[in-house]
Amino acid sequence: MDKKKNISMAVIRRLPKYHRYLGDLMKNDVDRISSKELSEKIGFTASQIRQDLNCFGDFGQQGYGYNVSELYSQICNILGLVKLYKTVIIGAGNIGQAIANYTGFEKLGFELKSIFDVNPKLIGLRIRDIEIKDIDYLPDFLKENTIDIGIICVPSINAQKVCDILVKNGVKGIWNFAPVDLVVPDDVKVEGVHLSDSLLILSCLLNDME
Repeated sequence: MDKKKNISMAVIRRLPKYHRYLGDLMKNDVDRISSKELSEKIGFTASQIRQDLNCFGDFGQQGYGYNVSELYSQICNILGLVKLYKTVIIGAGNIGQAIANYTGFEKLGFELKSIFDVNPKLIGLRIRDIEIKDIDYLPDFLKENTIDIGIICVPSINAQKVCDILVKNGVKGIWNFAPVDLVVPDDVKVEGVHLSDSLLILSCLLNDME
């Protein structure tokens, strides 16, 4: 983690795209690729690609390019995809259910351990064989189980309260889908997914075209 402290968030936010495209190249049996060829596929400039990857080490060879499988492995390591992350979802509405039903996260190493909600009509139901529990049981569950990431899918009015429960019980990663900025200690990391923000950015881009 120390290696990443001086790396800009702009670079870190580009890493998942490298991971995705390199994974596709491996599926297509591509053994090596130059920064120019990768640029044509991924949309970043060749210079940007070289600068990004040089932040983490010397992965390429002049005249040869990058070994795809080795680079993919290194990107996985940088992204922390060499361990299993145990997760819980709080909020079993449309977004929570969609996340729970998506099997791709498990393939990346994010294992869903439980789902919580306040709605009596949802409590007791199962999503992919995982029972939705009453949110009142959340603190006890967190005390009894080591959870790495809490996925918050509740209304904004309740998000901070849920976040505080997670933090109090040792959860260090929060994936927040509530449209509110959470307040957490310095040792807790939050990644917010504000869907309306993304839609407004698209609206702005469309407006520029008129």
